Amino acid sequence: MGFRACEFVSEELIARLTEIRVSDPECALRAALSRERRPKLTLDGKLNILAADHPARRVTSVGGNPVGMADRHDYLARIVRVLMGGSVDGVMATMDIIEDLLILDVSGRDSFLKDKLLIASLNRGGLAGSSWEMNDPMTGATPAACAGWKLDGAKILMRISDEEPDSLKTMMASAAAITELNALDVPTFLEPLPVVKSEKGYKVIKTAEALARIVGVASALGDSSRLLWLKLPYCENYEMVARATTLPILLLGGESAGDPTGYLREVSAGMAAGANVRGALVGRNVLYPGDDDPLAVAEAVGGIVHHGWNVDEAMSLANELLREMEPERKWR
Repeated sequence: MGFRACEFVSEELIARLTEIRVSDPECALRAALSRERRPKLTLDGKLNILAADHPARRVTSVGGNPVGMADRHDYLARIVRVLMGGSVDGVMATMDIIEDLLILDVSGRDSFLKDKLLIASLNRGGLAGSSWEMNDPMTGATPAACAGWKLDGAKILMRISDEEPDSLKTMMASAAAITELNALDVPTFLEPLPVVKSEKGYKVIKTAEALARIVGVASALGDSSRLLWLKLPYCENYEMVARATTLPILLLGGESAGDPTGYLREVSAGMAAGANVRGALVGRNVLYPGDDDPLAVAEAVGGIVHHGWNVDEAMSLANELLREMEPERKWR
């Protein structure tokens, strides 16, 4: 049987969430300020973060379903399910998602956000398919809001197309945001991607040479790189990419392939490419792994990142963990 949202977040809780938003709009902020945070960003020098900011940029397709990520109940249930895992360090999302999660966390039986990182996605204005897509201003949380809500970090997407002048606007906005975040001691997770325009939109250039060159640009943005992490896709000859910077790198996922095995092999190979490759920040390949349980994939990625498992060990041990959790698999 495939994933069923109501098994992890009930319809009643979703209705309660909206009621709380109406009757107690400060609930999420109070929860953010009072939540139990981990003492530092990473406990072992590595991170396994769930990405959940795609719908805000009008990216909602999963496989053949153009609105697969548009069902907010299903989307939240998948995120909650993943955050139940012990090898998942936290979630990166837009503020509406973070607020939903904070409200659900204080409304349910147990906390799934205890010791988890909350990272806000700052720029979603470059809507997929729009004429201004390469001009991606900061339309989400501000650096000041990240600090005011006691969030653990901020993520910025910076896609660069040499043929699009608007890419410079995105680059300038990214540099300004990094400088602001540094002043507030908020870590930045920057996703610099070289892209070219194709018939199906902007396509990432996944070559070691292209990624290594943009890493040099990204590492130098803002007034300091002391709090900067990079989020990059995997490619062949990833050692060249890792050697282009001393900054920590997290591997991104890209579109869901249905079968997570291929992505797990990329994570394993990427982690072996350099000492500064420190984990993964992935969304669709974890949240929508075909008929598999999202938590199984998240724990498999976490096993590779935190415990050095190979791919076969990761899938086997993650499924064993799920069998052990079966009696208590419902968070609600």
